[in-house]
Amino acid sequence: MNAVAESRPPESRIDRRFQALKAEGRAGLVTFITAGDPDPVACQTLLDGLPAAGADLIELGVPFTDPMADGPAIQASSLRALAAGMTVRKTLALVANFRQKDADTPIILMGYYNPIYAYGVDRFLADAKASGVDGLIIVDLPPEEDGELCVPAIRAGINFIRLTTPTTDEKRLPAVLKNTSGFLYYVSIAGITGTASAANTAVDAAVARLKRHSDLPVAVGFGIKTPAQAAEVARVADAAVVGSAIVTRLADGLDESGALRPGVVEDVLGFVRELADGVRGARG
Repeated sequence: MNAVAESRPPESRIDRRFQALKAEGRAGLVTFITAGDPDPVACQTLLDGLPAAGADLIELGVPFTDPMADGPAIQASSLRALAAGMTVRKTLALVANFRQKDADTPIILMGYYNPIYAYGVDRFLADAKASGVDGLIIVDLPPEEDGELCVPAIRAGINFIRLTTPTTDEKRLPAVLKNTSGFLYYVSIAGITGTASAANTAVDAAVARLKRHSDLPVAVGFGIKTPAQAAEVARVADAAVVGSAIVTRLADGLDESGALRPGVVEDVLGFVRELADGVRGARG
């Protein structure tokens, strides 16, 4: 492994969770939902139910008016949440409520810099830490802007997690890794079929390449929609990330007025259980 001068906060819930997964000999399931989608009450119920359904780590999207890096499903979820009155402060309240019931499952906030900047960086980091946030994925802050949020987050004891893609070359990778902690999130632009396809071979090679440069766990996500696809990723990566498929399942449960039909949260949690079964059986 090539040495990279990495700056990291003290051991976190994220670190401990990946250590436990390694000891169990399996990959983890990372689930994404948008804070406040479709409404704060339903979202809290869903968030609280994810660990028992098999989510090892949770990414919670912070709604934003212009989520340019997200696909249509997550863009729509962000707009639904904003229409329901979701804010950064209310997002942190969801986490604080979750922490009253669960002290162990890592929560990573995922989103864009603008809402955090508007909230105030120092205030945001203090409130995020106090509410029980473990990590941040901010998709529009490159390493060149580390002084804006990444370095202050590290000082606050919050992991800053970077995205890498097939276009992150050897020259760029050290900059990406420098202040990254918790895990690396590899986002492939290729699809996955759930078979031993070229796309899966490429993921295998990408994970191996990242492992040569860093000792951080590697989570992979790129449109995983089924338990079989999640299992395929879990055979080679440290975690499989599922977002759009969960968000879409939730959206499909809305009625014509945008209200959630009865039983939909339970249905979504059932889907998460199926994904978790796929991930947990991948190396068996």
